Amino acid sequence: MAVVKAMAACPDCGRKIELRPQSEVGDEVICPYCDAELELVSMNPPELDWAYLEPAEDGDDDWDDDWDDEDD
Repeated sequence: MAVVKAMAACPDCGRKIELRPQSEVGDEVICPYCDAELELVSMNPPELDWAYLEPAEDGDDDWDDDWDDEDD
């Protein structure tokens, strides 16, 4: 019996990436073509999305307070 290789498209460059046989949802994947940091978000069908950092656990969710969007 032949082993079916799971493939998923990189959302950045569009190239097909071969996934490891033991891949699971939540795994981090680096695109070998464009070095995008991705996350496996679905196995059926295999789908990749950009990896996002988890929010800080220290309650510091005011990162946008430093953004100066007003002209002074």
